[in-house]
Amino acid sequence: MKVMVVGGGREHAIIKKLKQNPAIDALYALPGNGGIALDAECVDIKATDIDALVDFALKNGIDYAVVAPDDPLVLGAVDALEAKGICCFGPRKNAAIIEGSKAFAKDFMRRHDIPTAAYETFSDVHQALSYVSSCPLPIVIKADGLALGKGVVIAQTREEAREAVEEAMTRHKFGASGDVVVIEEFLTGPEVSVLAFTDGSAIVPMVSSMDHKRACDGDEGPNTGGMGTIAPNPYYTPTITEECMQRIFLPTIRGMKAEGRMFKGCLYFGLMLTPQGPKVIEYNCRFGDPETQVVLALLKSDLFDIMRAVSEERLNSCPVEFESGSAACVILASKGYPLSYEKGYEMTIPQDVLPHALIAGAKAKDGKLYTNGGRVVGITARAGTLKEAIDLAYERAGRVEFENRYFRTDIGQKALRAAEE
Repeated sequence: MKVMVVGGGREHAIIKKLKQNPAIDALYALPGNGGIALDAECVDIKATDIDALVDFALKNGIDYAVVAPDDPLVLGAVDALEAKGICCFGPRKNAAIIEGSKAFAKDFMRRHDIPTAAYETFSDVHQALSYVSSCPLPIVIKADGLALGKGVVIAQTREEAREAVEEAMTRHKFGASGDVVVIEEFLTGPEVSVLAFTDGSAIVPMVSSMDHKRACDGDEGPNTGGMGTIAPNPYYTPTITEECMQRIFLPTIRGMKAEGRMFKGCLYFGLMLTPQGPKVIEYNCRFGDPETQVVLALLKSDLFDIMRAVSEERLNSCPVEFESGSAACVILASKGYPLSYEKGYEMTIPQDVLPHALIAGAKAKDGKLYTNGGRVVGITARAGTLKEAIDLAYERAGRVEFENRYFRTDIGQKALRAAEE
């Protein structure tokens, strides 16, 4: 079979797992990157160029497409490919709105009694500013649409809240994504990421994980797309697992199906374990990054078999099993990320580390890799215990070299402390 994977970051983890299936004869990444080119044929087509994606699929006899990033999903890439008879993994446009519009997601949860933070939605900047002038603090301000993971501000003061509203709605920092803002109460408690396979009727959660969003040690500095992850998350106990299934996961897929928005693909639940119980912080309509790197490292079953079962709505009859033990991922970034940073530096990855290197921001030239982004590469490890996985990930990461390399030194430490409690 010929398979194409749309994207170029977490998609390296997906591609490495797909390669394990002997039924796949040819594997393409669109656009991919210099690192992914080690495992798939990269094609220079933007993930958001829907017409070009479809044209490539038709001209190259693609049998199956995995649409991984949020932008093409929200734009309707799956709809366009399926309209030409190409089987896909990923939700259609009317289901991807669960990530594409935070206002839709919040209203959806309200309609279906799914626990989440109290909120208000504003399309008028003056009303939003009036609200933040008197609401309880801290407060969370979110751009309604997609904003590369940077559209969320936790405002500790009224000045910060006003600035966040002005940036989104007046100065259009996030383009049209900030024309509407969602302002919600600040929740407290451990955060948990849960990715789940769903065919619209059945849902199979994957191993839980813990992301590290802040740029610096001790959860300091600006929010990023993620500086590292561990799995499983020690806060996610069997009791909480069952509560999430009954109060959040099943109501979500049933609600989407009832509203004519059947969700097929990977549905990401960003959860906060509050004193009042688990609540949804956000939905994503795709594999999270960098959660995918650790979750797929623990997947024992064949990923391509699962994806086809999702597409064909037979997930209930497909085995989905995970390895025991733990996994860790350390992100090596360009110093200065997520603000300003330099790129174009040569990168060296030892041969024994390469199988565990999931490359997001690199380009290839003359047989060498060069940095080409903020988050450059995720180094993963799987081991019997969480501490062993963390230590091994850092040992491997320490042998990857490029100028202005930066990484957090405390990935997984909070989870280790929680596991000891």
